[in-house]
Amino acid sequence: MSGSLRLTSFDQVELTDPFFDSLKAQYGEFTDWFERKSAAKEAVYVVNDDVESRIRGFVYLKLEEGVIDDVDPPLPAARRLKVGTLKNEARGTKLGERIIKKVFDHAFAEDVEEIYVTVFDTHIGLIRLFEKYGFVERASKTTPNGQEIVLVRSLEQDGDNIITNYPLINTEGSDFFLLSIYPEYHTKLFPDSILMTEGAHIVEDLSHTNTIHKVYIGGCPLTMMDEGDIVVIYRTTDIPKKAFHRSVVTSVCVVEETRTRSDFATEDGFIRYCSPHSVFSEDELKEFYRDKNKRVYVAKLLYNAALPKRPNRAKLLSDIGMTDPPRFDLRRISREEFDGIVEHGELNPRLVL
Repeated sequence: MSGSLRLTSFDQVELTDPFFDSLKAQYGEFTDWFERKSAAKEAVYVVNDDVESRIRGFVYLKLEEGVIDDVDPPLPAARRLKVGTLKNEARGTKLGERIIKKVFDHAFAEDVEEIYVTVFDTHIGLIRLFEKYGFVERASKTTPNGQEIVLVRSLEQDGDNIITNYPLINTEGSDFFLLSIYPEYHTKLFPDSILMTEGAHIVEDLSHTNTIHKVYIGGCPLTMMDEGDIVVIYRTTDIPKKAFHRSVVTSVCVVEETRTRSDFATEDGFIRYCSPHSVFSEDELKEFYRDKNKRVYVAKLLYNAALPKRPNRAKLLSDIGMTDPPRFDLRRISREEFDGIVEHGELNPRLVL
């Protein structure tokens, strides 16, 4: 699987990989620490280069409970997820966002109250990445290697910002929508929502795959949605006339903003906006912009959650009580229908406010 996070154990990772050289240089105890984790066969996430099989990303997560007293000021007793080690060498991609998403996935799976990470203030890019998603500096930590700052993220809602509160889904004042997407685009855009029938090879280290932010382009009137509205992703059938059982809802997103083609003064501006977060190639984006015979709408979405279970169209109609229009495309759904999807999709209730 090229460029995707892979869960493995320390004893399956080569400490001699050049990837670890900078960590060994910055943390004098790193080798001893790594070897202890290896002996215990503890779990770790890695990203491998598909060409040279070298490591490009590494993240170790640890569950902790109680007071954190080796920082100043101490952090009060709580159930926390610690990002023990994180390094990302993927250049020109958004793999850092993918790692952040995995951190949040673990935090909610472990039902923690907070996430924290210690980092040297020289790691400006990493600090900005954490701060973007709601981490704030709460303490400092003095070690033989120098002084680190302690960034903490509470998993309770703090204000109304949909990005700093990510992946929480605030439903207050929101409208709800069902948005369809073809199978050939679905899992490239929403990799955590891959279906059992799909091959993992379709998830590559591409910018649109690894981002938390997604750009959906289509001909349906996406501008009927507003910032903060809730979108349920509906993957259409991969076999004609089999939609009843093979079309499924897979994911929950929150709208960041919507635009029309006319909102972009130039083709270059349209491409710059869409390209990092869209499944379409530059040539395809040019065609969208130039073909004035087609309506073009753009929605930027936050990819908040993949549903653990994927209710199919049959369940949407029979169990959740939705009506059966000829096409789903983009349609409003009620709060009750959304709640039914959350329940039947077995989404963690802590995510929905």
